[in-house]
Amino acid sequence: MNRPDAIVIRPMDLSDLDAVLAIEQASYPTPWLRDHFLNEIEAQHSFPFVAIVEATVAGYLCMMSLFEEAQLLNIAVASRLRGSGIARQLMAHAMNTAFEHGAEFMALEVRASNLAAIALYESLGFVRTGTRQHYYDGKEDAVLMEKTLQGAN
Repeated sequence: MNRPDAIVIRPMDLSDLDAVLAIEQASYPTPWLRDHFLNEIEAQHSFPFVAIVEATVAGYLCMMSLFEEAQLLNIAVASRLRGSGIARQLMAHAMNTAFEHGAEFMALEVRASNLAAIALYESLGFVRTGTRQHYYDGKEDAVLMEKTLQGAN
């Protein structure tokens, strides 16, 4: 996949929700609902971002950051743009934002079968810290991962 020439990352707003929901529904067997994203937009300690490519929402990330911990809640990229570096840029933006808000580490969970995401997270310095058995839909394990945050992650 070729990297897009220009990726702009900005806070998610209400006008992004239709595009975000389309990506979400195409990406996950149990997608978040509109209300989930509305809660993220409105919550004090939530940081939802979108990646814009050619004036279109190409991906998004939702993160919570409170005190010393940031938690990646949701991330997805439009299927036609996967592998183009958008998720990496969203993650870098989120880690820097969390660090700027006082977080010392970021945690996440990922489907054990999502090898591409696990490889991305490991390349960003995340380490496996455990497993949640049957976490997804009572069937699939979640791999728990964490990373210590520093400036310019």
